[in-house]
Amino acid sequence: MRPHSSGIPDSSGIPARFPCVPRLLALLRRHLGRAVAVTYLAAAVLPGPGLWLRHPHATGIAELPLRTPQFLLALVLFGAGLQVPLRELRLLLRRPAALLAGLALHILVPLLIVPGVALALRLSPDHDGGSGMIAAMILVVAMPVAAGATVWTAKGDGDQPTAVGLVLASTLVSPLTVPLTLAVLCPLLQGDYAGRLAVAAHSAGDAFALTSVVLPCAAGILCRLALPRRARDGLIGVAVPAALPGSLLLTYVNASGVLGPFLRHPRPVLLLAALGVAATVCGLSFTLGRVAARALRLDARAGASVTLACGMNNSSASAVLITTTLPDRPHILLPVLAYGLLQKVAAGRVVRIGRETNPAPAPAR
Repeated sequence: MRPHSSGIPDSSGIPARFPCVPRLLALLRRHLGRAVAVTYLAAAVLPGPGLWLRHPHATGIAELPLRTPQFLLALVLFGAGLQVPLRELRLLLRRPAALLAGLALHILVPLLIVPGVALALRLSPDHDGGSGMIAAMILVVAMPVAAGATVWTAKGDGDQPTAVGLVLASTLVSPLTVPLTLAVLCPLLQGDYAGRLAVAAHSAGDAFALTSVVLPCAAGILCRLALPRRARDGLIGVAVPAALPGSLLLTYVNASGVLGPFLRHPRPVLLLAALGVAATVCGLSFTLGRVAARALRLDARAGASVTLACGMNNSSASAVLITTTLPDRPHILLPVLAYGLLQKVAAGRVVRIGRETNPAPAPAR
């Protein structure tokens, strides 16, 4: 990495006056699954700061309260928007098949998986037929493709423009697809959850998906397009390094609301059910994505990106939506947190399979 005396970011977007930052970020990305596990452990052992951050705090700016989860989610998505490779996205206009297939699968696969899981849970002894678990999974699978899918695509030498395009496209259409998915799957729920999810669907379409998901990402893209190069590089040098730690902090804040209280009053059956439901939905999502990619005869790189898009959802966004619309049901965050961790494990498997299937060519001697 060539130093810049002016402190303007180099190609990595990190100012050269902070030489340790790229190494720390690379270390976090390389061990992202372990970092998330450590974050969960911190939330379980020391939930106090996270619980404090979950509550709104006065800012003194037009009497607007600071809602930390929404702010951190916006920071992560803004950073993702700043990093969108616009030149590469133009290639998708020439060959949009993988993008359109991935977007359609991302929307349709949950409609195939969740009803089957809901039917199986109705046979359980739970008094509401597992509606809490199903509500959590509906809120997860309705969300756009996680920005982390692009990181895993790069690790597996996947089709990066397709991955970025899927993240961006699913985000832009989320004000329509999120409430639609919630409305379609809402009849699977019993008791109070059906009404509460209907309210969540309404708020998701009118406010949450637009203000908390689309606008931050769009603002990042607009800044990349409109700002002069020096100002843009300076902004990237600040926002991009903050996005990954911000994502981990958001995970900690969301997990603090459930893991700490859960350890004080453990419910092993609930934990096993959360892990089982999350693993089932996550595993089926990745499997159907991979099968569909093969059936559509996508090349290996595009197929890996589509597979990741099917299985990786923005679980942080769903956790924020739960804390805002279902604050009295913190236990349904358990399957959401489990899904967030399991999808990274599954993504790592996709990456390993891709490397084994398409090994890098040996360097010429």
